[in-house]
Amino acid sequence: MKKFLLIAAVLVFAVISCKSASEKAESKSEASQTVAENTEKQEEEKGAQNETPAPAEENKTEEKAMLPHQTNDENAPVVYFIKEITPEALVKIYDILGWKPEGKTGVKISTGESEKSNHLRPALIKDLIQKINGTIVECNTAYPGNRNTNKAHFEALKQRGYLEIAPFDLLDEEGEMLIPIEGAKHLVKGDYVGTHFKNYGSYLVLSHFKGHQMAGFGGAIKNLSIGFGSGTDVENSGKIYIHSAGQATKGWVTADQLDFLESMAEAAKGVCSAMNGGKNIAFINVLNRLSVDCDCNGNPTEPDMHDIGIVASLDPLAIDQASIDMVWAATDSKSLKERIESRQGLHTLDYAAEIKLGNRNYRLVEIK
Repeated sequence: MKKFLLIAAVLVFAVISCKSASEKAESKSEASQTVAENTEKQEEEKGAQNETPAPAEENKTEEKAMLPHQTNDENAPVVYFIKEITPEALVKIYDILGWKPEGKTGVKISTGESEKSNHLRPALIKDLIQKINGTIVECNTAYPGNRNTNKAHFEALKQRGYLEIAPFDLLDEEGEMLIPIEGAKHLVKGDYVGTHFKNYGSYLVLSHFKGHQMAGFGGAIKNLSIGFGSGTDVENSGKIYIHSAGQATKGWVTADQLDFLESMAEAAKGVCSAMNGGKNIAFINVLNRLSVDCDCNGNPTEPDMHDIGIVASLDPLAIDQASIDMVWAATDSKSLKERIESRQGLHTLDYAAEIKLGNRNYRLVEIK
């Protein structure tokens, strides 16, 4: 009996020992699996940390897409931009600009030298001009053509349909007047504009941005200077005074290229200063039909780059700088860039900044 009990005890002890060993082995296996899982998870997390998150890449792309003079500085002037070039888009960007004209409002445009020119057509600008009850204003040209005399000028506008959309005022129809330019280096006498200039409380400078045979490009600054300058059908031509860099008001005198460009900036400053220190004047540039030639060319070179859109600002330098930046950013703008560079056109912006016509840096706000 004792022998039987001893055998039974040994068997029970063996069973308990086997069970304990099995539990320990299972526990060790589970622990090993946990360690392996944790290691794999750590490796995944480490790999994820080495990858650049998508939002960061997007932000990096946005930074790269900023134009050279674009800034986030809240003190910089705003340039509004819309891609569409339609009558509705023109009115929309004007409304968002928030500018309120005072008194009688002149809309300074270029009506072009011929139907082949790339000037802004009446159908495009009609709604905007009528919305602000504006009067189309222009001065005679300084070169032989169909807008160099009062009679020819009115006839040209009639033929092109401008007289059907708004009143027209030839600013130098009855002569010229001088407006001062503070600190001028070239145009020391001032800026010769048409005598009707003084009849307006506000001006909207509506410019077709494009290349130019002499200035490299034409935008707000050229429209302010050469555009407002009196023509050759009066005693003293503001246009010749600018082109000659202050040397003459009659005949044609060729000035040093940089002096001519600087004279444009000075004349633009004179016009802005005369309009309540720049408060009563606003600017819109339309970047379409971007030929290397100006609208004063009756047979311009056909554009070889795409249209860009419309920009608007209260700062004449900022709007032209933004227009230039957009042209430079375009992949098909080689011809226009070569035209601008060959005429040292960017010097106009350099000097405009020097004489404090405006600010080259701007905040760009795109309108959808």
